[in-house]
Amino acid sequence: MFDLQPTLTGGRLILRPLTADDYEALYAAASDPELWALHPNHDRWKPEVFRPYFDDGLASGGALLAIERATGQAIGWSRYTAEFAAPGEIEIGFTFLGRPWWGGGWNGEMKRLMLDHAFQYVDRVIFRIGEDNLRSRLAVEKIGARLDGRVQETTAAGKPSRNLYYVIDKLI
Repeated sequence: MFDLQPTLTGGRLILRPLTADDYEALYAAASDPELWALHPNHDRWKPEVFRPYFDDGLASGGALLAIERATGQAIGWSRYTAEFAAPGEIEIGFTFLGRPWWGGGWNGEMKRLMLDHAFQYVDRVIFRIGEDNLRSRLAVEKIGARLDGRVQETTAAGKPSRNLYYVIDKLI
């Protein structure tokens, strides 16, 4: 059975299950409008938009808080979900990191930790990313994800939007 909320430790990061008490620290990392500029939900920096996003993550049972080991500071999050995954797959998504942690391998370490955990249970990891979210698309390409042709038509911030599916297969 897939453990959706493990505690994962890397060289610079600890990923641990999200709790209700994490809201203020996580919102501090998320409250930068530039963070969401390319995201389909571009106004997620606003408290009234971030709160439901946080609550959804908490209720999902798969959200992991990203903590910088050196400082103990919450710097972002990611989560596992099977909602849009086919059999043998799990999704890693809803990921964000505060701008001070862009570049320098932070996202790569987070994803490597999550991929290593996921591949104990599944053979494929998917990422659904907004078509215009070039920053996130490049980030998953950098860790080896490739487009697989699936597209999800959705609505984000009250407008039609498209999510593209990227995949990474387990190396056997």
